[in-house]
Formats: sequence, C-alpha cells, structure tokens
Amino acid sequence: MDVQYIASVCLFALFVASVMIRSAMMRRRGVRAIVFGQTDKSDFLLVPLVFAIAYTALAGTFGLPVWPVLIRPFWSSRFPGWFGLALCAAAVAGIVATLYSFGDSFRVGIDEQKPDKLITSGTFAISRNPIYVCFLMFFTGLFLIHRNIVIAVAVLLFAMAIHRQIVREEKFLTAHYGGEYEEYRGRVRRYL
Repeated sequence: MDVQYIASVCLFALFVASVMIRSAMMRRRGVRAIVFGQTDKSDFLLVPLVFAIAYTALAGTFGLPVWPVLIRPFWSSRFPGWFGLALCAAAVAGIVATLYSFGDSFRVGIDEQKPDKLITSGTFAISRNPIYVCFLMFFTGLFLIHRNIVIAVAVLLFAMAIHRQIVREEKFLTAHYGGEYEEYRGRVRRYL
C-alpha cells in the first residue's frame, strides 16, 4: 500500500472526526451545531461529492471496487503527492484552529433560529471563511495525492458549491449583524 494514500485516509479521518467531536461537545452544552440543510435542502448536494471523494480515496488505497478508469492517475510522479499531503496536514491543523476560534458560534449550515455572536478573531482575522478554505485545501491535497478524474471533478464541483454557500451565508450575516459584519467584511478577505 502507498504511504501517501494511507496518510491521506488517516488525515481524512482526523478531518471528519474533529468536526464531529466539536459538534458532540456543543450538543452536550445544548447547542445544536449541525443545522445543515435546514435553510436550503440543496445543501445536501455536497454530500454525494464528499462521498465520491472519500470512496475514491479509499478505493485507491484499499483496492475497493471501482472502475479503473476513474482512479487512473493523471501523472506518474509521486512528488506532487508529498505537497498534497502537506496541504492536507495544514488543512487539518487549520480546521482544529478554526473550530477553536469559533467557540460556541460553530455551525454546519446557517442557523437562523439561534445564531451566536459574530467571530472576527483567531483564524477569522485572516479569512472570513477559514473552515471553507481548509476544506478546499484538504480536497486539493487529496487530488494531488490520488490525481484522478473523480477527485478532480468532485473538487471543482465542491469549490463551486462552497462559493455558493459562502454567498448565502454572507447575505444572512449582513442581514443579522448589519454594520458590524460590513466593517469586518471591509477589512478581512472572503478567502485569503
């Protein structure tokens, strides 16, 4: 088995576990962090993209059934995979830092019922959407490791879906926080 593949699957597990653990911690304090799909059911279009990426990475790593054309690497050099692994590791570290920065404001989706305070410090002082930047870094890293058509297409579609979600969240934040959000928006970039 390829060490880059194994490492990428382990990092993917850490990536998912960090979000799930943080959600569980908040649930114990009475905060429902996962509100994904409540505002717009089309949010669930992200789920098949994440599953496609995850299954393709697992299929390439553990020899699960998949049409070989779908996981055939675009190039043979392993060097970009090491850069991809570094991107994945940085993304996991960024996710953990962002989850910490969020405090009790962390939500997966738009929480119109119980939004918390606007967070502008920590990783949010660098990017208005650090968690999405980390998602895109992670999936780009997976592409560099696995370098196949399924992950390439899924990452592109995921990037478009993330941008759509960010635009929707910005409308909500502007309506909910008004001038405070506009001031923050004026000094911190959307991505990086």
